[in-house]
Amino acid sequence: MTDFPSYDLETAPEASKPLLEKSQAAFGRLPGLHKVMSGSPQALDGYQVLHKLATETDFDADEITVVWQTINVENECHYCVPAHTGIAKMMKVDDALSNALRDEAPLPTAKLEALRKFTLQVVRQRGNIEDAQFEAFFAAGFTHRSALDVVLVVAQKTMSNYINHFAKTPVDEVFHPLLWERGDTPVES
Repeated sequence: MTDFPSYDLETAPEASKPLLEKSQAAFGRLPGLHKVMSGSPQALDGYQVLHKLATETDFDADEITVVWQTINVENECHYCVPAHTGIAKMMKVDDALSNALRDEAPLPTAKLEALRKFTLQVVRQRGNIEDAQFEAFFAAGFTHRSALDVVLVVAQKTMSNYINHFAKTPVDEVFHPLLWERGDTPVES
């Protein structure tokens, strides 16, 4: 059977209940992804830790949005693209940046475009980055730490994107106005 269960505070495995309570407190509701992830307390805990760490990187709100959404769009995550569009709104990220990421259109600055390009290279090349690619990333104003933080966020988003693919997680109602489907022209890395 391929139907992945979705749990709530009453039905979740005992070890997942405190983690779901943490999600409820943070979001004021239980995100569908967390309901599915709670089938494995370790998966949900790992995701929550990675999410917290991703928000503590040196990336500003625009930059973390670029990394998150670049990965979400590349992996065609039907759940995470709308969710992170909503998160970007809460973080006061300009809608023009969110729309450009969703539509795979040019970003408003060369620095943000370099971050998207590097993130795509990390994902598509599975971390096998060439010296010239690092040099371009560093020339745009990023650091070795930035490169490591991109990998951290790739780990976080790989968890959520893949689990959403497995479970076909329904998009939370609050994000229905932000539903997304990939267009015809993926960004080149």
